[in-house]
Amino acid sequence: MALILKVLWVACGGLIAAACWLLAAVLMAVTLIGLPWARACFNIASYTLWPFGREAISREVLTGRRDIGTGPLGLIGNVIWFVLAGWILAVVHIVAAVVNALTIIGIPFAFAHPQRAGIGPVPIRPAGGNQGGGRGGPARRADAALRSP
Repeated sequence: MALILKVLWVACGGLIAAACWLLAAVLMAVTLIGLPWARACFNIASYTLWPFGREAISREVLTGRRDIGTGPLGLIGNVIWFVLAGWILAVVHIVAAVVNALTIIGIPFAFAHPQRAGIGPVPIRPAGGNQGGGRGGPARRADAALRSP
């Protein structure tokens, strides 16, 4: 059953959305300053292609420490990202959600695409927001992942 859902997800916009994330990653990798966002885009493309059983959380929540991407320089980079590609990726997911909502089989996926749309505008962010935050569920799972061998 899980395989059927994954195939349906890919057919109902997951493949197109992942391809858009990959295109954004390649475009950001062309520049030196875009490399951190390119890496984030590759990770999010993988997450968008096979989202089941996975959750997007902040790197700060995962590692427990701040870095350049989650600090003030990351904010400047996120503003540049938003102007260049972030809003486009968010729109791709919103359009996919609307199209899926028009079909019976796509209704569950219509609820999943807006979650990914929330990642699009700012893929590198400090703890909080829709990528997890605090020390709740996502942080506990991140702690468990770091402790596992």
